[in-house]
Amino acid sequence: MDRRKFLTAAAVIPAAAMFGGSRAQAADHLKWAVFTPDHEVTFRTVMKPFAAAVEKETDGAVVFDMFPNGALGRSPGQQAQMVINGVADVAWVIPSYSPGRFPDTEVLELPGVFNDVKEASLVASRLAGGDVLPDYGDYYVIGLWGTAPYSIHTNFPVNSIADLKGKTIRASSKTDSAALRAFGAVPVGMPVTEIPEAISRGTISGTTMHMSPFFDFGINRVTNNHFFIRLGIVPVSILMSKKKFDALPEAGRAAIKKHAGETLTRVWIDSITAFNQEIFLKLKDDPKHHVVMPSQADLAGAEKLLTPVRDEWVKASPRHKELKNALDAELAKVRSEGKG
Repeated sequence: MDRRKFLTAAAVIPAAAMFGGSRAQAADHLKWAVFTPDHEVTFRTVMKPFAAAVEKETDGAVVFDMFPNGALGRSPGQQAQMVINGVADVAWVIPSYSPGRFPDTEVLELPGVFNDVKEASLVASRLAGGDVLPDYGDYYVIGLWGTAPYSIHTNFPVNSIADLKGKTIRASSKTDSAALRAFGAVPVGMPVTEIPEAISRGTISGTTMHMSPFFDFGINRVTNNHFFIRLGIVPVSILMSKKKFDALPEAGRAAIKKHAGETLTRVWIDSITAFNQEIFLKLKDDPKHHVVMPSQADLAGAEKLLTPVRDEWVKASPRHKELKNALDAELAKVRSEGKG
């Protein structure tokens, strides 16, 4: 589907109420839980257009009732379980916020692997679409993507890796924590929604973060130093109950499949890449914020410190080695396509 048509579909059919009464009653209404704000970029440019495109494709037979701002449940770590419990039929899920539920997905989080959103998202999407990641047996994966590589944002000056030693920094996942420890920092795990208050209270002095949620969650208000070292990415996903998906009429399943997967992945990549660049320039041009791009020496030093983190993860089990080999093979394909 042409991306411009996809993105404008959200304006075509804003709600099931636009259809006649009997038609709306016959529709399959699917509850979509979104713990993030309704002004967040992914909700605006990816989720809503997808929902509208499927609704249009099915002529109103499948309707997604969107519940942003945590209306069905505010805890980021409970979103995946909400789908299993039937509280929601679809949810915006950060796999690393549900420890133990998506163990194989952890391979995507290894630090220093991906260069950008495109690489991370194409690899994640393709691994999810194959047999490599069995984490999602209870779900139909509408989309599994990666963020941009995380950087470090603090309320104290950071001009090199050495400046992080002994500092308490929020980490998004187990592998993110391992990377921070390799840099000499003290990692503290917490979801993105808790970061501003934790920094304000002095519980932590900074956070790892990618650009997209930087202003949406108020990270800009509590940090003023930004060290763009390349850490790992964080997988993000839109998951649907497999039982709900399988129970839909064939036409409904076909419409979701058509607009999900790599089609939606491309929408995510284009939207988030553009938005990240916009946010970065906004940050760079603000005299209240200090943006530091690491020197070549720091980049080399980071790679030296992060290589053992990856190696240790791979050595932990034969399964980890298998997953890393699959990731490396898919990443090589993606990079080869980029050169074509």
